[in-house]
Amino acid sequence: MTRGADATLHAFVEGRRTVLFRSAYLLCGNRDEAEDLVQTTLVKVVLGARRHGRLENLDAYARKTLVNTFISARRRFWRREQAYGELPDVPERVVDSDTGLMVRAALAGLAPRQRAVLVLRYWDDLSVAATAELLGMRESTVKSHTARGLAALKAAVREEYV
Repeated sequence: MTRGADATLHAFVEGRRTVLFRSAYLLCGNRDEAEDLVQTTLVKVVLGARRHGRLENLDAYARKTLVNTFISARRRFWRREQAYGELPDVPERVVDSDTGLMVRAALAGLAPRQRAVLVLRYWDDLSVAATAELLGMRESTVKSHTARGLAALKAAVREEYV
């Protein structure tokens, strides 16, 4: 790879890290996991760009890599387990008036693909067609994930206010 290509790749990584982090944070709901997800994504993007020479749309490749890495990490069994020092006697109900925190908590309760569809559609402002292409699914599947995900978010928000 030439110096010019490395410089372009370096500029891309520096310029898009924050944007990718915002999307990753909405997907993960946790700052540390989001940072790990972005780091893993950027490593894969750099290696992919070096392996394939020049990628046509580096931003789309990075976004798709981010979402695919997130979804594949959620499939792993060990990610579903959470270790606690002592189990609580009564589940703690988090009461917070900040709508953003409530929406992020509701987002965290969705299935990974639904969450990915909602983040891509409403945060990254992608069309149904672009989201379908990025996730490798049909447009009708994107629409159904969107409808079900929004319904679940509305139910979670209503439940929080009751």
